[in-house]
Amino acid sequence: MRRFSSFSKIIITFLVLFHSTIMGANDLIQLSCKKASQGDPNLSYKFCVSSLEANAKGHSLDLQELVVISLNLTIANATNINSTVSKLLKDKAFDKFAKECLRGCSELYADAIPTLQEALCAFQSKDFAKANIEVSSAMDASSTCEDGFKEKKGEVSPLRKENDVFFQLNAISLAFINTLASI
Repeated sequence: MRRFSSFSKIIITFLVLFHSTIMGANDLIQLSCKKASQGDPNLSYKFCVSSLEANAKGHSLDLQELVVISLNLTIANATNINSTVSKLLKDKAFDKFAKECLRGCSELYADAIPTLQEALCAFQSKDFAKANIEVSSAMDASSTCEDGFKEKKGEVSPLRKENDVFFQLNAISLAFINTLASI
């Protein structure tokens, strides 16, 4: 009976410590996202929190680790968008204009990937100014892609949701980088 009681105490202690570690990460994410969304009306607090909490891996974090997570999410997202564009280009439902726009978007996102990788390297080297410039440059892919479709009246971008997500992920990275740069 006593052995069970000691074992129970160990398990309960472990669960409390594990729970508080996760809460620490979640608290930092929520506070960082709140500050970021207050400073940028285009950044969604809910999107920021849900994106980062899903990828925080349940351990204690600092703001620098959040930047690395957000940049890696953004790189993965650009890669996924490029894959989506490749699939859409094979779809016969799109006319010549839409396919031309999609090809342009493919080039934009293909260029954004190494740009974001450069931003990550710059950030890890503590060159926050260069990281900011690189993320800002990559961020333009979403609006430029979207603008291409608007050149023809009535044309609807099949990448609207993807472009919005990419923009948000970049906005998160920029907000966090700028916070660290101001410290």
